[in-house]
Amino acid sequence: MNIKNLDDLKKFTDEIRSQAGYKDPIAFAIGRSIKGKSAKTISVNYAVVNMNENYGSAAVLSWAIEKNGIKIDNSGSEFVAPINSAITADALNVFDFLLDECEGDKHKNVQNLLVIDEILNDGEMENDVEFIVTFLYNDDAPKSVEAVYLKLYLLSLNKAEIRSLNLNGAFGLLPNLAWDSDGNPHELDHLRENEIWLKMKGWYPNIVSVDKFPRYLNHIIPSDNTRILDSAKVRMGAVLAPGTTVMPGASYINFNSGTTGPVMVEGRISSSVSVGDGSDVGGGASILGVLSGTNGNPISVGKRCLLGANSVTGVPLGDDCIIDAGIAILEGTKIYISDKEALEKVNPGFKFDKEIYKALELANLNGIHYRQNSQTGQITASISKRAIKLNADLH
Repeated sequence: MNIKNLDDLKKFTDEIRSQAGYKDPIAFAIGRSIKGKSAKTISVNYAVVNMNENYGSAAVLSWAIEKNGIKIDNSGSEFVAPINSAITADALNVFDFLLDECEGDKHKNVQNLLVIDEILNDGEMENDVEFIVTFLYNDDAPKSVEAVYLKLYLLSLNKAEIRSLNLNGAFGLLPNLAWDSDGNPHELDHLRENEIWLKMKGWYPNIVSVDKFPRYLNHIIPSDNTRILDSAKVRMGAVLAPGTTVMPGASYINFNSGTTGPVMVEGRISSSVSVGDGSDVGGGASILGVLSGTNGNPISVGKRCLLGANSVTGVPLGDDCIIDAGIAILEGTKIYISDKEALEKVNPGFKFDKEIYKALELANLNGIHYRQNSQTGQITASISKRAIKLNADLH
């Protein structure tokens, strides 16, 4: 093999990709797999993840893996292979002409291989750790912990949109773990069986949570203008657009949910919920998830919306909507329309032909201000006249 430049590399990878039975992965990543006492993976750290990109790197990895006696099965949706020093050496031999350029944002997959090769050859490996590569060939429900983590990374690194990946069955695949203050996982059985020894040695870990999902900040470096004031408030697999601020207190963002632009979050964004650019989720406000009262219908909140303190929404909102503090807008909530003409102007495709609607019938409409008459208790919908604008200095 004599690969001296990018043209040689392309020719080499094109040959691999043109072979009968070869399939480009839709996503792949090299990871550090942490094993439990049963030798099964309990969590994975990926430093570089790829989605619909870097097919040449995937081809080189596939070639090096098969060269070392591991047959890649791409007939299913995913394949996980161990990475050893022979595989890294063969892959790095292909990339040899690029090694002097591997710094910063250049050739990150090769940088990843270089670090792993150094660790493997220095004998620094822990007994419960293995390096692996995970290939996803289509977006079926995940079948392994490695695949679940790769999908969570794709979401939290903004390489995949909210609700765009199949995570069915993820809860059943992930073990329930104790997470310490350094983000390390511990099997609960291990802590129980070794409790006396760990405590008497002073080695008992500082456990901060017990969950199947790690915290977002244990795996993700957020953008410079994203603020998360309490690491417990964002679960791994959440999608945070740059400029999002997550305050402490009642705030929370679940996995496979999040923001599509700068958003102030002081309330709860449940699973599968999407909140639009410039919106403000007020203190203690709740946006219901697919398992908490929406009949499985995922909720989106549009741009420049305001959810008042302790309000609740169980229906999707369009742009420029307001729900006053303390009001619950659920699918069956009866809403009196008090400003038909103005609402029709901002929703030209919707004809307001009656006075009272169920809230679900008003889903995704723009410019609605939901209020409650303090004397009668009636919930009303009128045109929103307030411009919701976040403080630019905070986002």
